[in-house]
Amino acid sequence: VQLQASGGGLVQAGGSLRLSCTASGLALSSYAMGWFRQAPGKERDFVAAIVWSGTVTRYADSVKGRFTISRDNAKNTVDLQMNSLKPEDTAVYYCASYRHPYLDGAYDSKEFYTYWGQGTLVTVSS
Repeated sequence: VQLQASGGGLVQAGGSLRLSCTASGLALSSYAMGWFRQAPGKERDFVAAIVWSGTVTRYADSVKGRFTISRDNAKNTVDLQMNSLKPEDTAVYYCASYRHPYLDGAYDSKEFYTYWGQGTLVTVSS
């Protein structure tokens, strides 16, 4: 099983990036999926999650209204569209598969995600 996150890079504040998570050896349609991020010297924090069908999403307050998570089960991908980026969004972003196809009360806890991608670095300059 391998998850691969891509799409990171350097962007100016106010700009946009689109991250993509692809999977091999794992049918993402069987899982809710999440994005987390980890800034240097900090904990890995929840960013966004989406149920298997794509009909329900959840966001951290810090990104609500700016980020959008989506999925294409036919392509086995999950994307994170990031708009109005801020310097504080700078981090390594990780995609991960949740323990269930739906989101329960623990969706923002990294402990309940099973498979993780290797991360992609997003740097937002001021």
